[in-house]
Amino acid sequence: MKFSIKKIFLNVGILSSMLMATSSCKEVFDLQPEETLTKEQVYRNLFDADAAIIGLYGKFMNLAKQHVILNELRADLLDVSSGADEQMVQINNHNVQAGNVYADPRPYYEVILNCNDILKNFKIMLDQNKMKLEEYNQRVADVTSLRTWVYLQVGIHFGEVPYVTSTIENTADLSVLNSAPKLTLPNLVKELIKTMETISPVYMDPYPSTNTLVANSVDGYLLNKMFINKHVLLGDLYLWDNQYLKAATTYKLVMETATRLGYDINTGEIFFGLYKIKYAETNPLTNTINARDIGVIYTSGRNDINALIDNNDLGWRSIFARKNTDAGYNYEWIWSLPFDATFNPQNPFIDLFTNRVQPSEQSISMWNSQKQNNNFLFDARGRMSYKTINGKPTVMKYLYNYIDPSTSLSLGNANFGKGQWWLYRAATLHLRYAEAANRDGRRKLAFALMNQGIGSTYNGTSSDKTNLMNTFDVPPYDFDARNGDNPSFRASWYRNTGIRGRASLQSVPVVGDSTISIENSLIQESALELAYEGQRWADLVRVASRRNDPAFLADKIYDKLKKANNPNAEAVRTKLMDKSNWYLPFNLK
Repeated sequence: MKFSIKKIFLNVGILSSMLMATSSCKEVFDLQPEETLTKEQVYRNLFDADAAIIGLYGKFMNLAKQHVILNELRADLLDVSSGADEQMVQINNHNVQAGNVYADPRPYYEVILNCNDILKNFKIMLDQNKMKLEEYNQRVADVTSLRTWVYLQVGIHFGEVPYVTSTIENTADLSVLNSAPKLTLPNLVKELIKTMETISPVYMDPYPSTNTLVANSVDGYLLNKMFINKHVLLGDLYLWDNQYLKAATTYKLVMETATRLGYDINTGEIFFGLYKIKYAETNPLTNTINARDIGVIYTSGRNDINALIDNNDLGWRSIFARKNTDAGYNYEWIWSLPFDATFNPQNPFIDLFTNRVQPSEQSISMWNSQKQNNNFLFDARGRMSYKTINGKPTVMKYLYNYIDPSTSLSLGNANFGKGQWWLYRAATLHLRYAEAANRDGRRKLAFALMNQGIGSTYNGTSSDKTNLMNTFDVPPYDFDARNGDNPSFRASWYRNTGIRGRASLQSVPVVGDSTISIENSLIQESALELAYEGQRWADLVRVASRRNDPAFLADKIYDKLKKANNPNAEAVRTKLMDKSNWYLPFNLK
């Protein structure tokens, strides 16, 4: 079996230049002029192993558009616009026909089979002493985890799918997988958990900074956030499997990454800032906002609506515009992949969000129903997640490096094609952790992380803070947010402000059954915070499945279609009340 040069080396996007920083051009691109290379010419040394991984992530990036369409357009926050093609309309109306490219499982399985082949050849390299055991374990953990993530997505969208971990000689004919044993989504999740639990804890952490894959920045991009975070993946699997304590334990490892790995002793910035959902601070000497901070911030009086910070360099919007070398970016993003006009694959989101899809009226009304701490009746995150451009509501999260929303004009050729595939960030982590904690009986903790943070929720009226601002619970529910000045003391969670606190919003009340009420609020908060980032359909399926309540999902899709005056609204609701219709038809022909 031969490998295409394009598959292994050229179809790698911005990641292709990573290898140039870690090895010579000759070592990486010392290729024969023929169209294909044999395995002996590909898997020769560590540089070739790294090239295979980079090529894999390049292949993986081709899933970006399909991932967002399936997870957002099928759900309630995204709608088709006048420029949508017929196949997008089918996805939106839950009426997929044969040949719909967005409902095709083959691109996912092409990545899966690439993973399988790489894992097989890495083992051969290890046996032939072409890789050291530690080098092998680091890379196998990465490839295995990426395959696991892809499988989870296949299960979420197709329901019952073939699960294969071996190689297939003729990868052009994926129809052979139709005869492979199939696993339902619940059973698939259990199998994926078993796979992830075989990875040694030593190799669950991200690549160390000395690893050749992440040791340098390339073309202005840091590389450490480009590879899948294995802990959040495993936490998500536990959450899908209703193993709430294990999910919370695994998420907490990431939430306290900096606590475990150290911090800047002079400033405490990493210790107190990384993945903590920290509040925005004002420098008392200059009365300016810390440039690293993100959140809904007003430059002057909080009652001046014109003082809302809404730009690419500061505030909540900057989450989606900062360079990945920026400290604020590092505090929030756990996993993202960059697009650049000078590399393939090209950014699919520019055309998608400028021409094909738009925010649903449902998502806009959700933001407009929120109340800020200054009593303004809107959620500023909505005003930054989308803008009205040329009279049309336009999703902006993917476009801030490409379009100036104030002028509706492109930012110029230098920015053409730039952007990110947003995959996982600190807010996602906190919301998922809170979901697990709530189901494990820690309702107050879940309430705190969703609303105003640990210190505020666990505080009291006493001036003695010794036994306040602290959960005083067993791991993984132990959070110390003490913040005192007599004597001066700052615990590791003292800056935590909660998801809604960071958005300058009032807390949501608990109504009725506290577990269900908080869970409902968490799923709504996920919509408000994470809209259009490829999380929504999975959230709805997970909770509806847990409750055995199809209406939890069906009603939200109905509300979207009804607000859009879509005549199919009632029919779609009726269809989705049958859980089997949550899943797309699986066909690999």
